[in-house]
Amino acid sequence: MNTLLANKVILITGASRGIGRAIALAAARAGAHIVIAAKTAEPHPKLPGTIHTVADEVRALGVEALPLQLDVREENQVQAAFAAIDTTFGRLDALVNNAGAISLTSVADTPINRFDLMQGVNSRALFLCAKCALPLLRKAGGGHIISLSPPINLKPRWLAPYAPYTLSKYGMTLLALGMAGEFAKDNISVTTLWPRTTIATAAIEFAVGAKLLPLSRTVDIMADAALAILTTTDNSLNGQCLLDEDFLRTRGTTDFLRYANDPAFADKLFPDLFIDT
Repeated sequence: MNTLLANKVILITGASRGIGRAIALAAARAGAHIVIAAKTAEPHPKLPGTIHTVADEVRALGVEALPLQLDVREENQVQAAFAAIDTTFGRLDALVNNAGAISLTSVADTPINRFDLMQGVNSRALFLCAKCALPLLRKAGGGHIISLSPPINLKPRWLAPYAPYTLSKYGMTLLALGMAGEFAKDNISVTTLWPRTTIATAAIEFAVGAKLLPLSRTVDIMADAALAILTTTDNSLNGQCLLDEDFLRTRGTTDFLRYANDPAFADKLFPDLFIDT
């Protein structure tokens, strides 16, 4: 364990598995105390990990963990979560908005309740969590808000096939850019982070297809990129829309083979949504 984030408190939504869990463990190894917020408090029959299993992994690294069962759509739950953070730690240094909902369906084929789910878990949750985090971030003297959302690409190929999902993710990015300007005076750096390639997660497996898993990278590349953001203290990243690979290259990373989910396909990686090759 290093001490780059010693005694910092970081909240990660959707942290019971996948990218959220990986970011939680990377930040914990750097000395941060972690708030693990997710809906999964009991084991899922098909998906590994709960807020409690990740909390155990975090504590095993020698830092504190606060597992919170949280539906990011529910205002009262979000407010209660931040009250618990204030009571437990008295501060918050970073908010990582990782929780997400996806449905790659057209307007005609997207049920209203699925549309509402995506807007609620994606763009609305960023608004709600950031708004509730603001007092604690100010109390800590500043910090980070990271939104896992893409750079905005208005080419029709990213709009026509699944506009409802695109709207929810671009909404996150637009909100992040707005907050970057609004919160700059508070020493709060707001960035977006998105993978250049697909990442081997349950979301890819179930929403896109298991056939993409060999053509994907592991969650570690997103965790390393998030850690590099969280350890940047001069606000030089404020308002930037970052891609994991490109950003890590600026920080000196040259070995990307280690991130391949299947090294045999490392030269055939599949670009993520909204990324033009």
